[in-house]
Amino acid sequence: MSGELTEGIIKIIIREVGQECATKGQAVSETLVAFMVKAVVLDPRNEFNVDQILTKKDVQNLIQLCVTRLLDTTNPSLSTIKMQVYFDMNYADRAELLREQHRVLEGRLAPLVRDITDSRPRVQGEMMKVYQMIVSYMLLSSGLGSPTDIEVVREVTAALQSIFPQTALVAFISLSKKDKEQQLKNLSMLVTGIRLFNKECGKGGKGIDDLPAVLNEAIPSATRTVEDSLNTCHVLARCYTALLESMHEDQQRHRQLSSFKLKEALFNVRQYEAFLCILMSDAITGAQEVEKMNAQFTTTMEQLKNTVQNKVSVDTKEVFPLFVAIYNVWTGFQNEILLLSFLTNMTNSLQQFLETQSQLFPEEVLTSLLEGVTVKTDEERIRETMGTRVNVSDFENQEWLFPETTADFDQLLIQYRGFCAHAIGVKGLTLPGNPAIGILKHKDRCYVFSSKESAYIFAQDPDKFIQLNVEKAKEHAELIHLLELHHQFEYLAPYTQARNADKRLMKPTTKCDSSTQTDTHILPPSIVRSYEWNEWELRRKAIKLANLRRKLTHAVQTDLSRLRRENSTQVYLPKDVSTQTKHDNSSNVPRPQIFLAGLRGGSSAATHMVKVGLTRPIDET
Repeated sequence: MSGELTEGIIKIIIREVGQECATKGQAVSETLVAFMVKAVVLDPRNEFNVDQILTKKDVQNLIQLCVTRLLDTTNPSLSTIKMQVYFDMNYADRAELLREQHRVLEGRLAPLVRDITDSRPRVQGEMMKVYQMIVSYMLLSSGLGSPTDIEVVREVTAALQSIFPQTALVAFISLSKKDKEQQLKNLSMLVTGIRLFNKECGKGGKGIDDLPAVLNEAIPSATRTVEDSLNTCHVLARCYTALLESMHEDQQRHRQLSSFKLKEALFNVRQYEAFLCILMSDAITGAQEVEKMNAQFTTTMEQLKNTVQNKVSVDTKEVFPLFVAIYNVWTGFQNEILLLSFLTNMTNSLQQFLETQSQLFPEEVLTSLLEGVTVKTDEERIRETMGTRVNVSDFENQEWLFPETTADFDQLLIQYRGFCAHAIGVKGLTLPGNPAIGILKHKDRCYVFSSKESAYIFAQDPDKFIQLNVEKAKEHAELIHLLELHHQFEYLAPYTQARNADKRLMKPTTKCDSSTQTDTHILPPSIVRSYEWNEWELRRKAIKLANLRRKLTHAVQTDLSRLRRENSTQVYLPKDVSTQTKHDNSSNVPRPQIFLAGLRGGSSAATHMVKVGLTRPIDET
């Protein structure tokens, strides 16, 4: 069946299934319908052959099966699939959630930033308008207070004027658009830091909530909510597991309980438990981050107080970095508030997917079914098998990992989410595996078991039991995501699992004593004897070669030396010799001078000019 034809048929089926469910009053998403279509096709009980083109009858049959399963609200399997789709579409880790929040905030502020950076004020009124827009940006970007509160606006304006007076607008307008945006961000950090410092000193802080106190109260409350839900899951899981075990041990119990959907209910609770563990991990991480930020905020604030100390003027190089540090810590508090809100909403939303099995097994019904049945917790099952361990010598071609021989033993990626690899396909149970028994490494994947006997049976033919687990997942599609079988059902893997598939595979590292010896010189020496690093030596060789090019070379060959060796003689031509003589001689000519005579009086009353030669004759020299 061609890919294009398959894709087209699937789209038609999804559309028709969604429309038929909508006509019967059940709204379903396309993602849920697509997952259900592929789950129905995978189920071998429905006898669909994916290697052949679906006939019109097959398509109609597939649509009816999908609609029937989607409308069966009494089946915990449907609730589990809905829960998996919801979590995959809505959950995001800390980094992704904060990136999305930052992107949304920048999108909201983009029109205001554009108005500020594109404005070209020329008169005083326009300058004042631009300054007011900058104040609005300071307030909206920090999220501290309402823009409609006059006292908050005045406080922000005062803080901005202390570091960016209106006279600085002239220089700000002359900057490039990118520099303007960067300066706005810098001013926002400084203004927020100043307001937080004023609040700490009791001189302002209008509209600023005490986020550390809010977090210190809200985080334990949210953690307790998740813990209570986890405890409920643990109770239900061990009850369903005990009932399923009694069915395998007693045939009469099997006939009595076969009508109950115990496996589907167990898978539903286990999936809910897995999602709650993820949320609990996020809550613990948030609590640790808040504790660090509380200490950092207190230290930075004390340092800032010591730096200021009621001084009239303080060097900006000292206080500005501290204001920015306070802003960064406070932004961390705001992020934790956002993450905590998201965590609480996810916890509350997941509870709806546990209602189906709670309706099937009310407390009084479950209590009556458990009469005479031994109920064990997961911790008790693990403690019972702590003293047993696989004997490695019993297996020749199998690799077993133990804590004392494997580095990062606790960080290994265990298949099937840590459940027993034998019990899933054989009994349809999700029993907790005990790594202390031994972890089997088969084809670069690690498997744990609930007992030593299960480990020995599985190790005899791992591929057989792995295929049994795959077949069990085809019958119960919710196991594909519960047991993280994305590598065997890649087309059904959710987006988040497919995206992080490479990150989640962690190969075990086995410890062993070893030694190596490295040769001193592996490769043959490659020393170039003619290499010169000295520039002047290279120049000397170049001059020598240029000098030889202007010389004549003569060669003589005799009968005795012919065919024996080459011989050459080089001579230098005689130099040209020249002599030159020179005689210098010079003479001076008379230099007559003209004087005015008769200035002092005398025999002649009239003055006249007298020409006198001061040069001495040659014969007197």
